[in-house]
Amino acid sequence: MPGAKRSSSWLDAVAAVIAVGFLVAMVVWPLVAIGERSLAGSGLGEIIDITRRPATWRVLRFTIWQALVSTAATVVVGLPIAHVLARYRFVGRNVVRVLTVVPFVLPTVVVAAALSALFDTVGIDLGRTLPAIVAAHVFFNLAVIVRVVGGHWATLDRSAEEAAAVLGASPVQVFRSITLPRIVPVLAGSALVVFLFCFTSYGIILILGGPGTATMETEIRRYAIFRQEFDVAAVLAFIQLVVVVVLSVASARLQRRLSVASRSRRVAPGLRVDSWRRRLYVGAVLLVVAAVVVSPMVALVEQSLRVGDRHGLEHYRALTHELPLLPVSPATALWHSVRLAFGAALVAALVGVPAARVIAGGRRLGRVLEAAVLIPLGVSAATLGFGYLLAFRFFDLRRSPLLLPLAHAVVALPFVMAAVVPALRNIDARVREAAATLGAGPLAIVRFVDWPLARAGLMTGLGFAVAVSLGEFGATSFISRGADSFTAPLAVFRLLSQPGEELRGQAMAVSVIIGVAVGATAALLERTRQGGTGFL
Repeated sequence: MPGAKRSSSWLDAVAAVIAVGFLVAMVVWPLVAIGERSLAGSGLGEIIDITRRPATWRVLRFTIWQALVSTAATVVVGLPIAHVLARYRFVGRNVVRVLTVVPFVLPTVVVAAALSALFDTVGIDLGRTLPAIVAAHVFFNLAVIVRVVGGHWATLDRSAEEAAAVLGASPVQVFRSITLPRIVPVLAGSALVVFLFCFTSYGIILILGGPGTATMETEIRRYAIFRQEFDVAAVLAFIQLVVVVVLSVASARLQRRLSVASRSRRVAPGLRVDSWRRRLYVGAVLLVVAAVVVSPMVALVEQSLRVGDRHGLEHYRALTHELPLLPVSPATALWHSVRLAFGAALVAALVGVPAARVIAGGRRLGRVLEAAVLIPLGVSAATLGFGYLLAFRFFDLRRSPLLLPLAHAVVALPFVMAAVVPALRNIDARVREAAATLGAGPLAIVRFVDWPLARAGLMTGLGFAVAVSLGEFGATSFISRGADSFTAPLAVFRLLSQPGEELRGQAMAVSVIIGVAVGATAALLERTRQGGTGFL
């Protein structure tokens, strides 16, 4: 058995080298390059000068302000929905739950296109304004409040609330004095996550915002891509990184406390909607879901079919046509996205499976690796894309067709890990020990023990990796070079940035195709993960 243990240790060492090497090259190095360019490249005096500029503070203030307003609006809209899904049972509750999740997995360019279509359908001109951005952020982040807060709400004991109601307390008094104090910690944690997503929002700001709604993300793009002032872009990216790191650390600590506090709790049975007040309340909340979640998606489909005063499939048929605005046809861009998504999923699997093996081992390196894998969830893809411009400027990788799949794999890697690590941790160690006793080597144990038991988790992770890659826009907008790397989200952004009914209709058609592919994948995987843990 000592020989088998040594072989297993060597296998773990190889797995650790693969995972650590990938993360260092594709995550740590680009972030270090941003810090090096901002601290060493610009000089301390120039950094102070850039941070003191009124334009810098104006952009930072607006970034924080729009994130605060978006977070508050998401909480106000999401709390009643979370309450209804957590406390009441009614026909179609699971459908409503899935509908609230779908916007969160949609690409940000599709979210922006859906809200733009809704504004056009109802005749409201909110383009290039803060209300448009806030509406898109509520649509996108609503699932965080509904799933996280609602999941905790469903486990709370209702006896104290029922006793207060019997003693004459109104529903508002019961909520304010009994329920709210018990959900505040979870609500604060989920609100912090929503704020982080809004603070690093990129595609939504680019499409629905304007010159007066610039954020740190869009300013990094403007200085890096259009003005070629990499020093200023690096300083802005460094400031954003500092804020994101602080928020991520606070969120991680809060989540750990909440996960410990919520262990061993069971979901309480839902209440029947058997009174006119409950029917009125649940009906009103479902109308909110229809207005906030369903109507943008319906408007997106309707806009993609609208041709003048009628409806038809002309915009979909036109996707195969070449346009002067785009380096390739929209259909070709869709094919590029599909090909890239499967390549990114393959890379994420080649890196994620070895990393999952190390993390599931429970050693110190595994804990460090687990934290490192989650970095892309906190750092925006646009910031990573800018980091790639700086980190790989001395190599040909910036022009290599391998860079986009590698970058997409970084974004998809946390989803693969979230599915594979629990599957490996659930494997009984005695099964491996029995196989080793019978003479199986480490590779044979992986093949005949680990793989059959973890295969379903890996397939789920790969599905989410494909879905995430299909809609990736942030990093792609920085590092895409030439027609061969032009993707569908880039096509949507280009088409929406120009006037014209035909261009807008094709943008909506491409958005519908991406949205259907991503949403169907996420919904299918959600059904296969019933009873699992985690947000998605």
